[in-house]
Amino acid sequence: MRIGPHELASPALMLAPMAGFTDLPFRSLCRRFGADYAVAEMTASREDLRARQKSRTRWVEPGERGLKVVQLLGADPAVMAEAARAAEADGADVVDVNMGCPAKKVLSRECGSALMKDPALAREILEAVVGAVKIPVTLKMRTGWDREHRNAVEFARMAEAAGAAMIVVHGRTRADGFRGEAEYDTIARVRRAVALPVVANGDVDSGPKALAVLAHTGAAGLMIGRAAMGRPWIFAEMRAALEGRSYTPPAASAEGLLRVILDHRAEHFDYYDARRAMRLFRKHLAHYLKPLASTPEAEARLSALLAEEDAQAQTDRVRAFLEAHGVGTGAAAAEPQHFPAS
Repeated sequence: MRIGPHELASPALMLAPMAGFTDLPFRSLCRRFGADYAVAEMTASREDLRARQKSRTRWVEPGERGLKVVQLLGADPAVMAEAARAAEADGADVVDVNMGCPAKKVLSRECGSALMKDPALAREILEAVVGAVKIPVTLKMRTGWDREHRNAVEFARMAEAAGAAMIVVHGRTRADGFRGEAEYDTIARVRRAVALPVVANGDVDSGPKALAVLAHTGAAGLMIGRAAMGRPWIFAEMRAALEGRSYTPPAASAEGLLRVILDHRAEHFDYYDARRAMRLFRKHLAHYLKPLASTPEAEARLSALLAEEDAQAQTDRVRAFLEAHGVGTGAAAAEPQHFPAS
């Protein structure tokens, strides 16, 4: 699979951009588990918004391994083009244009999936961005605005004509949000309609599902979003399935799960200041441990664990939580010591 001059594994396994989640530490972790491609969190195209402290972690990371992919959100072709030029100047390898986000805050600015109602403006944006940079420009979109107005095939042809290097299709309409089942038939039609790589996104949550979706759609790759939350090893699981191998995930043992959690947290603390790191890591920790909170007592322990503000005390609580599920953590999962104390 190729995106402009960049060659990826075929089929490619990609981490989707998810606001508040796919920061550099998480992208790096997913890459270690086999993600071939990882997109930074969606960022606003306006320079004044991009300059905010919160947005800086969504921009180009000079030390990031693998392709540096910046996803831009906006509805003004000139502003989007200027943001793409800035991303390229800062070292981005790929610029992705967001025309798929269904969030109300985004739609109120006529951005994201709202652009699927205005193919003329969408084409103007893509042409402006493609014309502004030498690096590849990709598109992430949905199947349409709603089920009565599915226009993914026409939109894909427009994107190809505008110069897009790859299209990612989330198999739902804007009106669907994240409800219902993904429309793999629509993704298959998009794949047949264009010559550029088409990537399937939506509900791909296991090795067997990856095989089935690729077979059904003919996609060049898969983009994984929510299924990677608390399961960064899903990329290794899928690659094993694609290659006909068995795979035992880290979560099969408390020791393995604790190792992933502590390694992730250590990198998280290296990236953020200690106070912010502790606050932001809670959502990751919740996703790692929620599958084990199957009783009211376990839910109460998890709530207390997530409220903990001291790093070492949090580690002790995680160990106790895992041990309460019948497996000791042992010395093999000793905590990394290179992150600062909270």
